[in-house]
Amino acid sequence: MQPELDLVRSIYADWERGDWSHAEWADADIEFVMADGPDQRTIRGLPAMARVWGEFLTAWSGYAITAEEFRELGDGRVLALLHASGRGKSSGVGITASDRGANIFTVRDGAVTRLAIYFDHRNALADLGLAS
Repeated sequence: MQPELDLVRSIYADWERGDWSHAEWADADIEFVMADGPDQRTIRGLPAMARVWGEFLTAWSGYAITAEEFRELGDGRVLALLHASGRGKSSGVGITASDRGANIFTVRDGAVTRLAIYFDHRNALADLGLAS
């Protein structure tokens, strides 16, 4: 499964530099899931994902992520555990250093067909049937 892992690592290389502009890794009909947090929803398609993620990013000052660990899950899926930082522009509330999130990528034919975003990594692990 190394190609899937390599793809996810390359996505994070951009994200960790604060570059959210690339999406050539995403399938045109990607399923984008905000699995937990205040705005849970599922949307389809690259334009919709770009719009929703753009709205999310503009709500934060200094939003950044750092990957902590990658796990190959089988069936083309990769789990990324991460730490996020930033401060809500309207609320002023910051993300704390102990906040640990997760993303689950599903890769088919070299493109991400599903991306599930978790603000609490424990929810991702529970959905996968894994211990935290």
